[in-house]
Amino acid sequence: MDNDKILHKLQILADAAKYDVSCASSGSTRKNGNNGLGNGVASGICHSFTEDGRCISLFKILMTNSCIYDCAYCVNRRTNDRPRATFTTDEIVELTIGFYRRNYIEGLFLSSGIIKNADYTMESMVLVAKKLRTEERYNGYIHLKAIPGASQELVHEAGIWADRLSVNIEIPTEMNLQRLAPEKNYNGILLPMNQIKNEILQSKEERKRYRKSQRFAPAGQSTQLIVGATPETDRQIILLSSGLYKAQNLKRVYFSGYLPVNNYDKRLPALTRPPLVRENRLYQSDWLMRFYHFKAEEILTEDQPFLDLDIDPKLGYALRNMHLFPVDINRADYEMILRVPGIGVRSAQKIILARRHRNLNFMHLKKIGVVMKRAQYFITSNELPVSTKDWEPARLKRVLVTQSTTKNRKTLDTQLSLFANFKPALPPLH
Repeated sequence: MDNDKILHKLQILADAAKYDVSCASSGSTRKNGNNGLGNGVASGICHSFTEDGRCISLFKILMTNSCIYDCAYCVNRRTNDRPRATFTTDEIVELTIGFYRRNYIEGLFLSSGIIKNADYTMESMVLVAKKLRTEERYNGYIHLKAIPGASQELVHEAGIWADRLSVNIEIPTEMNLQRLAPEKNYNGILLPMNQIKNEILQSKEERKRYRKSQRFAPAGQSTQLIVGATPETDRQIILLSSGLYKAQNLKRVYFSGYLPVNNYDKRLPALTRPPLVRENRLYQSDWLMRFYHFKAEEILTEDQPFLDLDIDPKLGYALRNMHLFPVDINRADYEMILRVPGIGVRSAQKIILARRHRNLNFMHLKKIGVVMKRAQYFITSNELPVSTKDWEPARLKRVLVTQSTTKNRKTLDTQLSLFANFKPALPPLH
């Protein structure tokens, strides 16, 4: 390979790939054979951080940043005047194996702009995964982007070679998708999502009967929603996410704060920076739905369609529903304990187990791991007479926000003092 040429392509296409966040580190177990390279581990793999602060664990690359589409929000739209590059199949295979052997990466995330048409692009990406599996005997993690509009045969083959597939919805409502990306539509996006869901379920059923039957996308599928490019409310986004989890059995819905890369397009909002706090609050809401048994309708209401950026959505739920608190920690059921701010899933499970043997008090809860500075306002027991009934929601919010701000400031001051007091060891004299 011409190293200078490959490095130039790598700089262009790795940078272009950072806008797609719907990638995961693992989720499947793919055992290594006697002569294979690497393996997939369900528990996850190590992570690193990019210059813009995003956590990655994969060789995240585009096959090309050339594209026949002209999506208003995309940096790679065909009307943008920017450097273009395209990797060949062999180049991506060689880079992946080379990086893996050097322990730079633990998996591959491959996406692409649309070259010529959807089938041509999907076929090129599938060929990369197939060569890695069959010729290089690579057993590590592979995540492929499924291209809307590609044939069912190619999507099927992608699921045979890859651990995870993803189809990006991008814009939360079809009306705004049509406005910003006229070449795309929800029907074209949902067709491959439905196919992937059905084939995953079919594969699981077949493996119950025949242990050696071929797996299809064993790490499932995911999608991405862009936040802030269009005027949808947080409630609309959360309801859509909840519906996708139920209808498509998705592993993850990823949220990407809109990056203002095409400010000249008047269809886009005049943002100066991505809405990262809003993105974080949406991830917290997603966490509540997946692990805390919250329904989307509980997190936000029609009267309050946007998340409060000053507090996390669990605390926001508690402040809106003061009539449900305080919770008797020794008698409440598991579902209600999960709704107490300051109590996580593991702490709630430990509480259920521990109270079988004794009534829990302040010290017990603290040892379990409950964040008492927050939880004390929402629970009650013999030793905890404080009640939310004694507090107005607005006042309680101010108290908790002040505590959080003070804690963050102390953490920052501690970190700065450590740097200020740091004295490097002198080199030995020779």
